[in-house]
Amino acid sequence: MHGTFAARKNIHKTGTVLSPVTNARTGRHERMRGMNDASYPPVPGQLAGLRVLVVEDRPEDRMLLVDFLTSQDCRVYVAEDGNDGYRKAQLVQPDIILMDVNMPGCDGLAACRLLKADQATRAIPILFLTAASLPGERVAGLSAGAVDYVAKPFDFEEVRLRLLIHLRVTPTPAPAPAAAVNDGTSAVAAGSSLDGVLFRAARKLLRERLDHTPELVALAQALGTNARRLNQAFRRCAGTTVFEFLREERMREARRLLCETGLDIQAISQAVGFGNRGNFSTAFRERFGMAPTALRQEQDPHG
Repeated sequence: MHGTFAARKNIHKTGTVLSPVTNARTGRHERMRGMNDASYPPVPGQLAGLRVLVVEDRPEDRMLLVDFLTSQDCRVYVAEDGNDGYRKAQLVQPDIILMDVNMPGCDGLAACRLLKADQATRAIPILFLTAASLPGERVAGLSAGAVDYVAKPFDFEEVRLRLLIHLRVTPTPAPAPAAAVNDGTSAVAAGSSLDGVLFRAARKLLRERLDHTPELVALAQALGTNARRLNQAFRRCAGTTVFEFLREERMREARRLLCETGLDIQAISQAVGFGNRGNFSTAFRERFGMAPTALRQEQDPHG
């Protein structure tokens, strides 16, 4: 049966089940703000049977999308925030996700990072819903893993075409690696447990921002969690705290830059988050037993 689905808690058992929600909703035409079905006539077969997860905290916008997608014979699932959306995506494995960016608690950016760090959901295309017009806001969403944006207020022909475009170009997911490779992490990090998902999402953010890494609290907020929970995930997956992991990542990257590039020591120290060359040299010597200049000379004795 096509239609919308919502999650409800089973009060007798733990866990969540999906149950259909009737398509007959009182006041539908009022919620459509004067729009009628002629505004988005169905195109036979193009979206029929498509499993779409709508993650949107605003009931009016959520119902606009649900009504449109239902008219296209899609199977629609709904979630009201990022955490709910992440759980629903794991449960129903939708073909595509339409997700609002600005939501309370776990926002769209945080949920997107978690979905892309989870091997069970990382191949699902995510289209952000937003009224944002600044390029920086859109770049942030694309960097988090979204494939596109749908502008608010919605133009339903645009929604339909963007869904079709991204379904056509969605690649076949590559086989997941059996375990983390050669980066000091345990096999736990390769799984789809929440610990592994948080660890991989945070690791990606840290590696992308070694020159200006966020504080622990800000890093946790970017993933929809808290500092204590994030440190717990790092201890379970890597055997270290976030701070210890970051320190090691900085030293590894500094060593790579010294060996593989011609950047001077000051530039390398800044690239890995040290504002002071002296502090960088001290930390490098403590980690590798030699100064950065000594390592470079060892790599290129004639340089």
